[in-house]
Amino acid sequence: MGGRGYLAAMLLIVTLCLALVMPLPARADTPRLLLGTTVGLQQTGLLDRLIPLFEQQTGRQVTVIPVSAPQALGLGVRGEVDLLLVDADEDEASFVAAVHGTDRRLVLHADDVLVGPTSDPAGIHQAAGVDDALRRIAATSSAWVSRADNSALFQIERRLWREAGVEPVGQPWYVPIGQGMLPTLAASTERQAYTMVDRLTFLERRDALDLAIQVERDPDLLRLYHAIAVNPDKGPWIDAAGARALGDFLLGPEAQAIIRDFDVDRFGQPIFVPDAGRTEQELIPSRRPPA
Repeated sequence: MGGRGYLAAMLLIVTLCLALVMPLPARADTPRLLLGTTVGLQQTGLLDRLIPLFEQQTGRQVTVIPVSAPQALGLGVRGEVDLLLVDADEDEASFVAAVHGTDRRLVLHADDVLVGPTSDPAGIHQAAGVDDALRRIAATSSAWVSRADNSALFQIERRLWREAGVEPVGQPWYVPIGQGMLPTLAASTERQAYTMVDRLTFLERRDALDLAIQVERDPDLLRLYHAIAVNPDKGPWIDAAGARALGDFLLGPEAQAIIRDFDVDRFGQPIFVPDAGRTEQELIPSRRPPA
């Protein structure tokens, strides 16, 4: 065999070997759907119940990307996910208004709670609402422990104090610790103080705490989760059909039943409330516009 023929034969052998060892590209008929959501929702385990069922029923594979709510919206702005499931409050409206997302649909809600000593020295269990509860805490100089960090929950707390007309910072009864939720709950128990926490975290830790839920199910404490499809005009890589399919699934009767029953057997009360067919105005009729 001449040198040129030998070289051609060797190239053919190398090509065949590479074809055997290199992975095949993903099939076009089974695209991987990218879901941007919050770390908090991912950590509850709810998506671990929902996503495998969707994958089984549709044959689509889903990659969940858990980040903060603002970061999730940023992924949507850049077209790096196909669907969002977030509780970003008024930021979602501006996201859709800027045509970064479409088809914003309410899927479920969770809630934060105000917890405090079982003796309830400020009497907030009888309060007319969160505003009244916070004003009672301030009026009685009852201890309040705040995360005082950059968390979404702390931002909600700041808004609630502002709307109650109270400036707690600098008051002797207001204790900012600058730490996460678990240290905040531990400090609240130690000081027999009030604080704000998401329901699931409190229920998971309640046996180790000397605290009780004093204010709950208030519209100002609700966390509304919307599914928002990312605008397919972001690029041809956006899986608009997959985003629509996952959104439809989340709002379907099977997924809504899973949301309704999630962890009820564990805690004896619902963690999430399914909201298919409901509107934000039904849940929070007096929600204030952004400050």
